Amino acid sequence: MPASRRRLIVVLTVVGVVVLATVGVGVYGLVRGPAHPNHTTTRHGGSSPSGTQNPSSVAGPVPATLPKTDNPVVYAKAVAFALFDWSTITGYAPSDYTAPVLADADPSGDEIPGLVGDVASYEPTTDEWTELATMKVIEHLTIASATVPSLWPEALAEAHGQVRPGTTAITITGTLHRTGVWYGQPASTTDPVSFTIFEACSPAWPDCHTLRLSQLNDPLG
Repeated sequence: MPASRRRLIVVLTVVGVVVLATVGVGVYGLVRGPAHPNHTTTRHGGSSPSGTQNPSSVAGPVPATLPKTDNPVVYAKAVAFALFDWSTITGYAPSDYTAPVLADADPSGDEIPGLVGDVASYEPTTDEWTELATMKVIEHLTIASATVPSLWPEALAEAHGQVRPGTTAITITGTLHRTGVWYGQPASTTDPVSFTIFEACSPAWPDCHTLRLSQLNDPLG
């Protein structure tokens, strides 16, 4: 096992982050539809109905282009949007939206196999995507915070220098917004979301690159 991969595994073990996890609930609320014709529900509480224009007239987001930056917060936010801003009516597949994250990931290649599984756990499955497309679902993320977790310095200290220089963690908290059509009527859902992006920036590389993702809705604190 390459030394750089062992170093990251040490940190992830120390902080108790669960990776390669299955997708969290709350992402596909429109699959179930609203409890009433003009209201929506999701698998978690906290969803709220809201007025929205007919999504059939809105194409929605296209796959993102990640910035070339050495700012870990800026980069983490861009990765988050790439993972969660998508539309089922543009002709793209889930993997098209998440492809930029993998294409710009760990240049050493050490973390790529694990990251592939992490990213896949954030995507709708083919069957879910097909069902969402029948309701013309569009999703986007609004970010409330993007910060280094309070446990990250402790994790680095416990690793005793066995982490690639420039490696950091950014925990994203925000809200997922989905719009769609349910029995011919516009519908929408909102759900809280949180997760941690592990990335490496300077001096490891001139620009930031994603290493791994935490389990969805189970971020590093």
